[in-house]
Amino acid sequence: MLMLREKVPADWLPKMLARLPAVLVDHAHLERKAATTAITLEKYPNLFGRVEELNAIAIEEMQHFQLVLALLKRRGIPFSQPFPSPWIRDLMHAVRRGQRLQVIDHLIVCALIEGRSCEKFQMLAASAELQQNDSELTQFYASLVESEGNHYASYLLMARDIDEAEADRRLDFFLDLDAELIRRPHELPILH
Repeated sequence: MLMLREKVPADWLPKMLARLPAVLVDHAHLERKAATTAITLEKYPNLFGRVEELNAIAIEEMQHFQLVLALLKRRGIPFSQPFPSPWIRDLMHAVRRGQRLQVIDHLIVCALIEGRSCEKFQMLAASAELQQNDSELTQFYASLVESEGNHYASYLLMARDIDEAEADRRLDFFLDLDAELIRRPHELPILH
């Protein structure tokens, strides 16, 4: 179960549905970044014992990237530049420096990104408008929910395995920050 403290604003879904081609391009970039992030996490000595698990996440994220690229191709949507996410940027700016502290924070931020993806993919899959007008996308987003939820749990467990008390303390901090950031309005056609 996701431990998020603030719901996605009510106007988020209509804005995404109105700009689906741009949202799909953003989604492709998010999957690519998620794969590279999983590999980047392998640099931390605290995670050397989790390399195979991180590789599995990276491979799954690359598979999702390929699926989104195929959707773009079928729909004639060109792959283009991403929009930077203010939400992700501000979460990452709160990551502390210092190897042990940094890895815990980095893992928690990854967990929140995966958790928000899980939540938003559920919203897209449950959208009556999408269900009526685009069964392919409805099924696609529904198919990703479980994997995003699993990644959320994996990253949280990794952080807790390093230092449970510190991970829980930082999770509390990042859940408050996420709640503050998710309420900030923006007009970008991005998932996060």
